[in-house]
Amino acid sequence: MSKQNTVPATQEVLDRLPAVQARVSASKTSIYAWVKSGNFPPPVKLGVRAVAWRRSDVDAWISSRASHVA
Repeated sequence: MSKQNTVPATQEVLDRLPAVQARVSASKTSIYAWVKSGNFPPPVKLGVRAVAWRRSDVDAWISSRASHVA
């Protein structure tokens, strides 16, 4: 029997910067500029020098951008 990697429904999936960059096709500088201007969801602090973005927040941002383009 194979073991699947599943996330419990109550646990939020977090993506680090390289994954976010790949999903939105943008540079680190652009992402942080968008965060500063309020045009992109802010990251969640994981520690002193580590942040990540909620996948659901990035998904919502992508969906909102798709509706503006269409």
